[in-house]
Amino acid sequence: MIDQVGNTKIKLKHRATCHCGSVVLELTLPNGIENPRRCDCSICRRKGAIVGSVDLSGIRIVKGQKVLKLYQFNTDTAKHYFCSNCGIYTHHQRRSNPTEYGFNIGCLEGVNPFDLGDVVTNDGVNHPADRSAS
Repeated sequence: MIDQVGNTKIKLKHRATCHCGSVVLELTLPNGIENPRRCDCSICRRKGAIVGSVDLSGIRIVKGQKVLKLYQFNTDTAKHYFCSNCGIYTHHQRRSNPTEYGFNIGCLEGVNPFDLGDVVTNDGVNHPADRSAS
């Protein structure tokens, strides 16, 4: 869906997929990619994804609910989802803002996360919600 705002066309609905195509998400991003970032917490360092944010109502699982796997650790607040076939991280319910999902920008069709330029890195190692920062 494309809306006309002034002279600028904004694509509201975006498709995101895992690598093998088993998981398909529809994201509602009325303002495009907002708050792109990396994180240096233990899981984010390992997955290396650049993520954006969207309200919980802004992601709809179109295909692959049964192949999505949930991973939680530490405080068990964040809910990390990945494809059980290809292993790609698609999205997570954020611990710093549980009313939002973080989504893997690399899964968005037609978007190369390396084209974003410099991306801020959040301090997830010293997150205030941790039982003990390390």
